[in-house]
Amino acid sequence: MTHSPSTNLRAGRREWTAFVVLLLPLLLVSMDVSVLYFAIPSITRELDPSATQQLWIFDVYAFALAGLLITMGSLGDRIGRRRLLLIGATAFGLASVTAAYATSAEMLIAARALLGVGGATLMPSTMGLVRNMFRDDRQRGQAIGIWSGAMAGGIALGSVLSGVLLEHFWWGSVFLINVPAMLLLLVLAPLLVPEFKDPAPGKFDLLGAVLSMGAVLPVVYGLKEIAAEGFGAARLLYVAGGLAVGGLFVRRQRRGRDAMISRELFRDRVFGAGISLNAVAAFAMMGSAYFTTQYLQSVLGMGTLEAALWSLAPSLAVGIAAPAATAVAARSGKAPVIASGFAIGAAGYGVLALTGTDSLWLVLTGAAVIAGGIVMVMALVSDMALAAAPAEKAGSAASLLETGQEFGGAMGMAVLGSIGTAVYRSDMPGSAPAAARETLGSAVAGTDHALIATAREAFVHGMRYAAVGGTVLLAVAAGVAVLLLRGTKAAAPEREPVA
Repeated sequence: MTHSPSTNLRAGRREWTAFVVLLLPLLLVSMDVSVLYFAIPSITRELDPSATQQLWIFDVYAFALAGLLITMGSLGDRIGRRRLLLIGATAFGLASVTAAYATSAEMLIAARALLGVGGATLMPSTMGLVRNMFRDDRQRGQAIGIWSGAMAGGIALGSVLSGVLLEHFWWGSVFLINVPAMLLLLVLAPLLVPEFKDPAPGKFDLLGAVLSMGAVLPVVYGLKEIAAEGFGAARLLYVAGGLAVGGLFVRRQRRGRDAMISRELFRDRVFGAGISLNAVAAFAMMGSAYFTTQYLQSVLGMGTLEAALWSLAPSLAVGIAAPAATAVAARSGKAPVIASGFAIGAAGYGVLALTGTDSLWLVLTGAAVIAGGIVMVMALVSDMALAAAPAEKAGSAASLLETGQEFGGAMGMAVLGSIGTAVYRSDMPGSAPAAARETLGSAVAGTDHALIATAREAFVHGMRYAAVGGTVLLAVAAGVAVLLLRGTKAAAPEREPVA
């Protein structure tokens, strides 16, 4: 059945209630990025994973999520976004139970991979459905502003919630919290969330799906390794190989008859600008998080739970910034507010550039200003890009936005992290143990108080250099945003997709 055109595009109580339901999977998927922060010691005691297995327990979720976003966005356009949402919720719930009761490291890794697959279906489905349900520009902007704030807040909330659960329950409880929410989603979504799909999707591009994974996974993996270990030939080869496969993927999408990604998206200047600016915003957000989390724990010496609780403070700015940005943009236009968001983020990095080894409130202030400015950008560019995309291609458009965000975040940790690491290693004395010269964590684990003090000074020195780099990047991004978005117009009138 196809919806008949309507002159009243405003969403009512039913759509807003359905939107609240869609926030459930969004929160859980974003929380699962950080939910293992406190659980690893307990998992290590019970499952005895090797060092490599421990890394995969952490990373396989993010790799599966990033690698499958484009595929799942295209699949949702074809089979229906609500149907894919329900399939993903089922997989996510089953994987959560499997992870909670895993009896070996291999079983937990497999369950985390399945969680990533489920997350990859949920993320573009929820954003695509928001695009379809809210056809009024102002309401859609408000909804995506809330969506962006919930996603950023969920990552911060995940580590705190896991710490609280582990105070009272066993490590599997951090996964079981997903199950009631997914059951609620499976009951409420068919009742409240309408179905949308592309009325003429064409055949599913299986080779394109393989190429998309072959492009995304090596690049994300290489960037994460660069952030952790520094530049190296093998890591750069991963990135180069992924980019080469990405070139083949783009070539196929431009020429293929049944492309996963609509050629209209490639040609749209506003959509391309939205993808690029969103990636820069993710670069800045994850780049700052890389330093602030280490600062709280290794420089100030906080315990993990205490550091996680303090890290919630900047999230308050996120809750205010996104709705405020959409309200201001409705009156003055998106371009100046997006540029202002980048400028605010640059000011936040400027605050981080002033920190010392005992600057808790300065670091929290800088992190809050960065988060507030960047979420302003993310909310508005996401809305702008989705509005530019055809409604029937909302799933594919959402998946491209989120994939660009994954790339940007990984690049932020790699580039800014490498700057900080280079300064840290340069400042550390040659007489220090090799491990202490490599990372601050290794230095503070020792008993030499003079060396620990030197390492903390070196880390903060590196953080200040990285903050200067972030300031320059975001100041340039503010100017580029004005140029890219100059003369952009409102989206074309809606065409209804099939329900």
